[in-house]
Amino acid sequence: MGAALASGVIGAGLVPSSAITVADVSEACRRQLCDKSGVNVTPDNRTAVDGADVIILAVKPFIMDAVLKDIGPQLVPSQTVISIAAGVEIRDIEGSLIGPIPVIRVMPNTPALVGAAASAYALGSFAGAVDASRAEAVFNAVGRVAEVPERLLNAVTGLSGSGPAYVFLVIEALADGGVRMGLPRDVAIQLAAQTTFGAAKMVLESGRHPAELKNMVTTPGGTTAAGLFALEEGAVRAAFQKAVQAAADKAREIKN
Repeated sequence: MGAALASGVIGAGLVPSSAITVADVSEACRRQLCDKSGVNVTPDNRTAVDGADVIILAVKPFIMDAVLKDIGPQLVPSQTVISIAAGVEIRDIEGSLIGPIPVIRVMPNTPALVGAAASAYALGSFAGAVDASRAEAVFNAVGRVAEVPERLLNAVTGLSGSGPAYVFLVIEALADGGVRMGLPRDVAIQLAAQTTFGAAKMVLESGRHPAELKNMVTTPGGTTAAGLFALEEGAVRAAFQKAVQAAADKAREIKN
């Protein structure tokens, strides 16, 4: 995810690759990232944060404490610290730092790898408008981003954090249906994926409610009406709601 964010901000022209320094303990990862995007690399976290305007903590939750102890004494209030570590609360990060350091917690998702992420962020106690604009610039470079209170980040995890897996399942199921009706599997997958992409694009670009767009496609007594009735009989709508709730509940358990 860190590599995807670096590529995104470079591709969007926010900063040149020469202005980005990435710290990683793996020499192979450092070499690969340097060769691919031209960023500066280092094995030392303190070197990476020295003089940086924005610091992105793209680390596993279990090593967050060690990273914060390492870089904490160097951080100053003019820097913005952005964490994408799942389950690590803002208060825990702020409590590990010295002074009023702006902290922002972000929940992105894997489509950041193709510039189509859905992300949400929450501001910490010392984060202001400048910090928010920095976070929005970074995450808009790899998709779309919205601000929410931190208490809703578990819901974001259940919806958009886990959501790509739900959509992959939908694409697979639609393709299976096409195969059942006689389509070659490669054609069925392509049609299912493009249909999902096109429908999402219509929602985002038209500004219309999904129900309105659905009704536009549904001719009375037609094929779409028959298909939608089959989905309602299978309680698909309720199943998706339960999936979001289950994932959000699991995120809450992990946090606690």
